[in-house]
Amino acid sequence: MIITQTPFRMSFFGGGTDVEAYFGENSGAVLSTTFDKYCYVNVRHLPRFFNYSTELAYSKMERVNSVEEIQHPVIRNAMKMLDMHELRLTYEADLPARSGLGTSSSFAVGMLNAFYALKGKYADKRKLADEAIYLERVLCREAGGWQDQIAAAYGGLNRIHFNAEGYEVFPVIISPQRKKQLNGNLLLFFTGFTRTSSEVQKTNGLAGMEEKLSREKFPLLKEIYDLVAEAEKVLTDESVDLDRFGVLLNEEWKLKRGIGAAVSTQYIDLVYEKGIKAGALGGKLLGAGGGGFFLFYVPPAHQKQVREAMNDLLYIPFAFENTGTRIIYYTPESYEPGEPERHSVKENPFVKK
Repeated sequence: MIITQTPFRMSFFGGGTDVEAYFGENSGAVLSTTFDKYCYVNVRHLPRFFNYSTELAYSKMERVNSVEEIQHPVIRNAMKMLDMHELRLTYEADLPARSGLGTSSSFAVGMLNAFYALKGKYADKRKLADEAIYLERVLCREAGGWQDQIAAAYGGLNRIHFNAEGYEVFPVIISPQRKKQLNGNLLLFFTGFTRTSSEVQKTNGLAGMEEKLSREKFPLLKEIYDLVAEAEKVLTDESVDLDRFGVLLNEEWKLKRGIGAAVSTQYIDLVYEKGIKAGALGGKLLGAGGGGFFLFYVPPAHQKQVREAMNDLLYIPFAFENTGTRIIYYTPESYEPGEPERHSVKENPFVKK
C-alpha cells in the first residue's frame, strides 16, 4: 500500500504566461508557493476476490473490469501510461476540488508518485512534474498552463521560468522572518464557487494546446510577466517595504481582469472592493478565475476589519510548506500480473530516447 501527500499551491504573479502557446514565443514566469493543505492518494493492488478488477473512490465510486471502462480521464490515462492494473485507489483532500488551487494537478502528481512507488520505482520531482504535464495537457487534452504540476511536485516558494526550451525552478531566497511576515499578512477566503480551470482558460482564450492563444492578449501578459521580477525583488530585498507586495497584487488583479470575461463576476468584484475598503492592500482570485478562493494581502492592523467584512465567506488559516509531493506511507506488496490489457498511448515527448 502506498499513500502520497501532495500540497496545493497559491499563485501570486505570472498566471497565464505559463501557457505553452505564450511562452513558446515569449518568456513566461510565475511566482507561487505551496501551503499546508493537501490531497492524499492511497493506492494498492486489489485482491482478486471481487467481480471487478479495479475500484476507484474520489467524488464518485467506480468499479470496473477494464482500464478502458474508467470514466475519470486522468486516472484512466495515467493507468494506461504507466501500465497499471488491478488497483484500489482512493482520493481525499483538505480543500474542495475545482477551486483555483491547482487541485487537479496535485492529484495527478500525487497519483503518479503513488503509481511509481507501487511499481517499486523512484520518480524524482522533475519526472513527476513532466509526466503530470504530459498526462493532463496531452493525453487528457485539458487546457491550461504548466505551473500547477510543477508547484505540486517541487513544493516551496519559487519563481518558475518558462521558455521554448521548457522550464526551470528557482527557489526564492528569503529570510525565515520575512517569509513568516508574508505568511501572516495573507488572508485566504473561500467564495463557495467551484469551476474547472480548463473551462475558464478556454473562455478566456488561454487554452494553449489545441487553440491558438489570441495575440491581442500578448501585451497584457507581458505586463503580468514583468510583475514577477518586481514582486520577487520585494521578497528578497529587505530594504523594500513588504507591503509593496500587496500593492503589486492589486496591480496584477487589475491586469488579470483584462484577460477575459470569465476571470471575474459582479459578485467577485464586490468581494474584492469590500476587502480593499476594509484595509487590504491588494488581493486576487486564485487560479484561472471565476470562483474558488480569494487571497488578500492585509497588514496586521487591518486584519480584524477585513475578516469582519468577509464574514459571509469561510476563512482558511494556512502556513507555507516546502516539501512538495511525498510518500507518507510505503508498504511493498507482492503482485503477479494477470492477463495483460493492451493499451495504446501517445508518445511522451518528455521521455528521451
